[in-house]
Amino acid sequence: MPEAPLTLAVLIRTIRSARTQAEERDLVQRESAKIRGAFRGDEAESRATNLAKLLYIHMLGYPAHFGQMECLQAHCLAPIPRKRIGYLGAALLLDEKQDTHLLLTNSIKNDLLHSSSWVQGLALSTLGSLGSAAMFRDLAGEVEQLARKAQPSVRRKAVVCAVHIIRKVPDLTDMFIPLGKHLLTEQTYGILHGAMMLIAEMCEQSPQALQSFSKHVSQMVGVLRNLVVAGYSPDHSISGISNPFLQVQILRLLRILGRDNEDTSEAMNDTLAQVATNTETTRNVGNAILYETVLTIMGVQSTSGLRVLAINILGRFLLNKDRNIRYVALTSLQKLLQTENSAVQRHRDTVLSCLSDPDPTVKRRALQLSLALVSNSNVRTSVRLLCVSLRDAGWYVRDDCVPNLICLIGGAKELHSYAVQQLYGALVQDISQQPLVQVATWCIGEYGNLLLDGSCEEVEPKQVHPEEILSLLERVLQSHLSLPATRAYALTALMKLGTHLQDSDVNRIRSLVSIYCSCHDIELQQRAVEYNALFRKYDHLRYSSVLEKMPLADKPGDNEGETEKEQNGGEDNTPNVLQMAPSHNHSQPEKSDQVGDAILHIDIRGRHRTKRKMVNKHFRSLL
Repeated sequence: MPEAPLTLAVLIRTIRSARTQAEERDLVQRESAKIRGAFRGDEAESRATNLAKLLYIHMLGYPAHFGQMECLQAHCLAPIPRKRIGYLGAALLLDEKQDTHLLLTNSIKNDLLHSSSWVQGLALSTLGSLGSAAMFRDLAGEVEQLARKAQPSVRRKAVVCAVHIIRKVPDLTDMFIPLGKHLLTEQTYGILHGAMMLIAEMCEQSPQALQSFSKHVSQMVGVLRNLVVAGYSPDHSISGISNPFLQVQILRLLRILGRDNEDTSEAMNDTLAQVATNTETTRNVGNAILYETVLTIMGVQSTSGLRVLAINILGRFLLNKDRNIRYVALTSLQKLLQTENSAVQRHRDTVLSCLSDPDPTVKRRALQLSLALVSNSNVRTSVRLLCVSLRDAGWYVRDDCVPNLICLIGGAKELHSYAVQQLYGALVQDISQQPLVQVATWCIGEYGNLLLDGSCEEVEPKQVHPEEILSLLERVLQSHLSLPATRAYALTALMKLGTHLQDSDVNRIRSLVSIYCSCHDIELQQRAVEYNALFRKYDHLRYSSVLEKMPLADKPGDNEGETEKEQNGGEDNTPNVLQMAPSHNHSQPEKSDQVGDAILHIDIRGRHRTKRKMVNKHFRSLL
């Protein structure tokens, strides 16, 4: 006797009670076979039930493609529940990439002309979700008629479907421009919200539509003003604010219409000021509207006072307890820095206070904005706070920080002695932090003579013996923590240091270098072989030209800086040491602030007369 088919509820309960994946898979296969057999028969009454079970199986991730044609037949059934299952199956099992979905065109057209609003709503929902360009071209007229004359629930769906039509087929924009103007007088908030979406999409797609709707800015401003002054409405108010979704959509549309248009911008200035001053900020709903208001004010040709008001709103966001709001405010201020520098500078203290935020993402944004706010008048205070923040930066340092710091030190001749002494002291304490070791070994090689002389005006002079320096570099070479790049730095430092030492010390350097002539790392082996050749055949060149001090190089990325900034939409994405992504260049996830200490000493504690322009220019590249 054949086993009776399961109902949908029983199937769900049985599958959920399966103890193993194999048991579940076996159950699904047996039920799929029964459903396939039922589809081949003429069981019209159970067709909707079988299709519902198949859709559940599809949601679990099992094959259900054999039900595509059944979906095309099911949505033609007379009862609305069965038709609903058919449309649901079509939305799940079909998409615009399959030619099968084109068979739905005539059925959807008939349902769009149906007398029942429920059937029309089902057809509009399906058309909007899986409609292709060909389907939209054939059915755009019916959708436009429904958006004008149908019941409010159907009109709302028709307007949203029209938005999808414009996105997929921009050529049909001219057909819907009269509809957009007609919907501006609508009183139903749901339809009006869809109308704003439709107009915004048309203005983005067509310059003709943008010019046409620019003449109706006063109507949109009037709707926004009414929402701002409207009282509490239980159907549309959220946290005491009347229909915030519609307000946000109108603000976005005004931003599109007021872009590079002085007349339309003038028409909306007063209302934007009213929204910015009357919206409550105690809830996130009000903050969302204020943020859209700020974007609109800065996106149109608003007055200078209104732009200052927008930046002050972002400044208040920086004091909000919600870290997401603080992050958004910092990001927005970063983008506005080029055009509204003086207004943003007023909030510099608040931005600097965000450097102590426990959230690393907020701290990173605050650091980027703080660097951009550094000027000749505030360089000393800003750099002091920036360097203090490096103490909590963690162990990770980006690879490009090494050449940037080297470039910074090389550009300040009065700091060479102080820098090499501080870096030498940091290296004596810890050789595990590879970026620090690389910078320190480079400076020891370039300015080792200053370290040997012990001449430094910034701190108490301390003379270091050559044996101590050589022993330290030997530790770096022999350490299992040293990367090949770090050992290459150390080898070059030994060679350059040898030009300032006695013959006995030079022999020790030669023996250390010769060890790496058979190193498995090709780069180290090549360096060692070439340096050995200098000792054996070209010893006179070591002093005259080969091992002279390196000339000051350009800061990495100087040539590409402006191009990169343009590609990022004007946002300065200066790399910084607070970015916590993993790197292949660091093997020990330990917290270290030696680099921060070195920078701190170089820029703050030293009683030098560094040119402010130099600090302002190079500190950005450092981080």
